[in-house]
Amino acid sequence: MRKLIYAINLTLDGCFDHTNLVAGDDLLDYYTQLVGEAGLLVYGRKTYQLMVPYWPDVAKDHTGQSRPEIEFAEAFDSVDKVVFSRSLDTIEEKDTRLVRSDLKGEILRLKHEKGKDILTGGVDIPSQLMALGLIDEYRFVIQPVVVGKGRRLLEGIDLREKLRLKLLESRVFGSGCILLRYVKQS
Repeated sequence: MRKLIYAINLTLDGCFDHTNLVAGDDLLDYYTQLVGEAGLLVYGRKTYQLMVPYWPDVAKDHTGQSRPEIEFAEAFDSVDKVVFSRSLDTIEEKDTRLVRSDLKGEILRLKHEKGKDILTGGVDIPSQLMALGLIDEYRFVIQPVVVGKGRRLLEGIDLREKLRLKLLESRVFGSGCILLRYVKQS
């Protein structure tokens, strides 16, 4: 069975606003490897629209982009995607499928397919998947920034039971970001 991996950047105070990220080539290299190891990317509409068309455009036109940005764009563009949305009418992007309902059933079906692991990001869909107990691994990258305002991870989410995690890995990047990699304990 494929694992469902949730990866997200967070500030020290738990916010996830992508405009406050501390970038570094080593962090982008990490995400390139993570995306390259995935067989499928799962997003909600908001996260999908943050990623597309930006990264596919970078993959097509490398002008003004760094080596790590180009490599991430190419990795991102080469992986199949599923987007959960009730508001999008269509998706034009190649290798991308729109799903309108049954999040739990679709994710369970995808996990049982053969292939490499499934990677999800963003907040709304992963929060629902967390509440449903479907996420197998968590990869939190803590940014060395305190923003003091904004939406926080799990804000408004009601977990049915306490989620117990086991630390598998921690890593400090040159930018001061810290990766915390956890798996769900039984």
